[in-house]
Amino acid sequence: MSVFDRLIDQGDTVAVLERAVVASRDSTDESQDMTHAWLFTGPPGSGRSNAALAFAASLVCSAGGCGDCVDCRTALSGSHADVELIQTEGLSIKIDEIRELITRAAWTPSVATYRVVVMEDADRLTESAANALLKAVEEPSSRTIWLLCAPTVTDVLPTIRSRTRNLTLRTPSAAAVSVLLQGEGISVNLANFAAAASQGHIGRARYLARDQSARDIRNDILKLPTTIVDVATAFAAAARLVEAAKGQAEEDAEKKNDGELAALKEAWGQQGTRVVTGGAKAVKELEKEQKSRQTRMVRDYLDRALLDIATFYRDVLLVQTGSGDELINPDLSDVINAMAGSTTPEKTLAKIEVIMKTRANLLLNAAPLLVIEAMMVQLR
Repeated sequence: MSVFDRLIDQGDTVAVLERAVVASRDSTDESQDMTHAWLFTGPPGSGRSNAALAFAASLVCSAGGCGDCVDCRTALSGSHADVELIQTEGLSIKIDEIRELITRAAWTPSVATYRVVVMEDADRLTESAANALLKAVEEPSSRTIWLLCAPTVTDVLPTIRSRTRNLTLRTPSAAAVSVLLQGEGISVNLANFAAAASQGHIGRARYLARDQSARDIRNDILKLPTTIVDVATAFAAAARLVEAAKGQAEEDAEKKNDGELAALKEAWGQQGTRVVTGGAKAVKELEKEQKSRQTRMVRDYLDRALLDIATFYRDVLLVQTGSGDELINPDLSDVINAMAGSTTPEKTLAKIEVIMKTRANLLLNAAPLLVIEAMMVQLR
C-alpha cells in the first residue's frame, strides 16, 4: 500500500508526485519533475495537507513511500526526525517561529536523504514571517524540501509562490468520499448523507457520519433561515448562530487547555499554586496562544455553519430550476419546496452570494456577530 493511497480522488496530483519521487532519487535526472519548494492548494477538505505529508513520507522512505515502514509511519504522524511538521491552531504564524524553523530546516538530514518541512497553514504567515521564509526558499539547502499548504495561490506572497511549484487539489466527489466512509464501517445511507452534506470535505464527512450530536447541530442550523421573517428575527438568528459557535469552541478548547496548562506547570516545576521563576511568563504565553486558538475555532465553526446554510439555499435553487440533481437535505424537502415557491431563482442565488461574501469577511477578521447579523438581515 502506497502513502499516496490516502489521497482520495486526486489521480493527477498523485501522478505528479510519484514522478517527482523518482526524479529525486536519480542524480542524473535533468527533468523538471522535482524541485525544492512546493505549494499545495485546494479548498478545505481537499486533502492538501495529507498530500504534502504523503509526499514528505515518500521522500524519506527508502522505497519511495511504501506506507508500511517506520519512516513512512513516523513521517505521516509528524514524528520523523527529518520531517518538520508545522501546524498552527492560532490565527497566525509569527516571525519568531519562522526564524527558529529556518534554523532547524538547515540541519543535515539525520537518517534520510532529505530534510522535509511541511507547513499546513502558509496562508496564516504574518507579513514579516512570510518575508523571512522567502529568504530560506530563495536560497535553499541542497537537502531541504519545503512543502507549503494554502487554500489558494493568492493566499501566499507573490514572491513565495513564484519560487514554488503549485499543485492544486480538487474537492473529492461525493461518491468517492462515500466509498471511503463505507470502507471504514459506515452504513451506505449514512455514508451517502455525510459525503453529500460535507460537500466533499473528508474530515467533515467523517465527523458527521460518526457523531449524532454533530448531525443534530447541523439540522438546527439548517432551520435558521426558516425562522427569519423580519429584522428582529434576523438578529435573533444571528445571535443563536454565534452563541452556538462560541459554545462549541469553549467546549472543545477546555478539553485541550487544562491538560496543556497542567503539563506546562509540571515541566516548570509547580510548587503548590505557583511555578518557579520564569514559568509564569511561559504560562502567560500559553494562555495567549490558547485564546488565539479559541478565536480561530469560533471562526471555523461559523464557516462550517455558513456552508451548511448554503446547502439549504442550493437545494432551494435546484427545485426552482427543475434540476434533476438530488437534494443534499432531503429531510427538509417540505420546507425547501415551500421556500422555492415563495421566491425566485435570482433571489436565491443572491442569498448564496451573500453567504459566500460573509465567509470572506470572517477570513478578514471582521467581528463575527456583526457580519452574521448583516447576513441574516439580507437573508430575510
